[in-house]
This record gives sequence, structure tokens and C-alpha cells, in this order.
Amino acid sequence: MAKRTLGEIPAGCRRRLLAHYGPAVQWWLDAVPGRLARAAERWKMSLGVYHDAGHASVIATATCLDGRPLLLKTWFDPSRYHREVDALRLWAGGPTVGVVEAADDLAVAALELVGGQPGGAGRPRREIQMVAAALQGLHTFGQRRRRPDGLPRLADYLAREVQPRLEQRISKVSLGGWHSLVEAGLPAGAGLEGSRRATVLHADLYRENVLFDWLGHPRLIDPLPMVGDPAFDWAFWTVYYDLGRGTDERLATASRVSRIPVPVLAPWCRLLAVDGLLFYVESGDPRAPLMAEVLTHLLASTPRSGS
Repeated sequence: MAKRTLGEIPAGCRRRLLAHYGPAVQWWLDAVPGRLARAAERWKMSLGVYHDAGHASVIATATCLDGRPLLLKTWFDPSRYHREVDALRLWAGGPTVGVVEAADDLAVAALELVGGQPGGAGRPRREIQMVAAALQGLHTFGQRRRRPDGLPRLADYLAREVQPRLEQRISKVSLGGWHSLVEAGLPAGAGLEGSRRATVLHADLYRENVLFDWLGHPRLIDPLPMVGDPAFDWAFWTVYYDLGRGTDERLATASRVSRIPVPVLAPWCRLLAVDGLLFYVESGDPRAPLMAEVLTHLLASTPRSGS
């Protein structure tokens, strides 16, 4: 018999969304079981269990009529739902998770279950090289296919969000001995002027957002899509994919696969490292010393031309 209802969402999931969005999300969290039930009924799916992960959505496993396992994902922010689903559809057939169904009125989508289980299958030995090839393919799709309307632009994100918060945190956060490190790490604005052909960026390339299917192929999930210079994605991947581990290897691989010179990628890497360090310090995140080490290493080992 098909299971079409789930109970209350997990406490950990509720805490993460409340921390991310604040008290305004409370009413939505209470409505999530009903939204998932309506989607399951509409698509004739049987619900499984909640997958307790993520900070901006609620996820549950499901099974369609032919027995195929899926994930149902629902978003609090409708614009985030639309952008993610639009980007995944743009990349359809590429190295991303596929959209099986989508309900705009519910902000719920049914997605492929990569590797047959939440979190995907095991990671292959040549993980870094394979992810780099997948990211290059993603950028190629974003350049060659018609982009959906309404995706944010990287230039606006940098000007309206990143630069103001950098200035605010530098003036207010107590950095101690890291103040000079932050000042040295900030690239000049000219160093970030994109001269490459814009693409649709993933813009959230943490390791947990790259899963592997049964064949060992990478499948990118949970994008925060923007339109802009591909150097941003490569720098994000270099700095954040496995923070403090393998940074040099990723930077060299990023340059080789993307054909963007290291001196061009380096200012982007330093900007993202500075932004991350300031956030970690402000929020009391224990990763702050690790990010400071990454930034120190980037300053010592990457060329300064163009910054």
C-alpha cells in the first residue's frame, strides 16, 4: 500500500531552517508534511522517510509506481526553488541530478536518487579529476544552451552582497592577528573583471554537493545558480571542496581543465577565502583557523599578478 503521509519533520532539520531563515519559516515547517503528501498523491508516489540534511529545504525519499527510488525536495523560498529547478533543467543530460517532476504551486520537486541512496554511491579514486571534468561540462552546457530568465548575475552578487559584507565585517569583527592577513588577501577590483564567456554557475561547490552514481560518475546537486565568470566556480571548488586539504591539487587541476591561468584564478580564490574567514570569525565557527591557513598558503604560493 502506498504511503502518502509523513509525520513531523526531524528536529535537526527544523533547527537548521530556523537558523537559516529565522522565525518566519515556522509556519512553513508545520505545513511541509501536507505539501509532501499532496505532491505524492499528485504524482502517485509512495513516501519513504525524511532525509535529515540541508539548510534551506526539506527532503524525503519516495518511490514511484515503477519502483524507481526518488527524492522529494521542498523549498521555503519560492525563488530558490525556481532557480534550482530551472538550472537543473538547463543542465539536463549533463553531470547533475535530474528533475523528474516539479510542482510550482507547492515548490516541491521530485529528483533522481543518485546512487540509489541519499548521499550517493562510493567516491572513486580519481575523484578530483572527475569532478573537474564534470564542472567543465556543466559550464559548457551553460554557455551553449538558452539560459532561463531570472537567474541572478554574479556581478550583482559581488557588488551588492559580497563587497558590502566584506567592508562591514572588516570594520566590526575583531580579527586579532589575522587583520593583516585579510588586508593582504583582498584582491584589487580589477583582478576580478571577468573576460571569459559567461556561463550558468553552480556557485555552491562543497564536497557534499557532489555525489556519485553507481558507475562512479559525479552528479552535482543543490546549486545556487548565477550567471557569470566560470572562474568563480573554479575558485569556490579550489577553496571549499575539501577545506584545508588538497588545495594546491585542485587549483592546478582547475587551471588545466578550464584553461584559465593560475594568476587569473588566484585573486578569486583569495577573495573567497577572505569572505569565508570573516564569516567564520564573526559566527565563532571553529573552521576559522583552517581558513586562515588556506588564505596564508594561497598568499605564499600563488602569483600576485592581476591582483
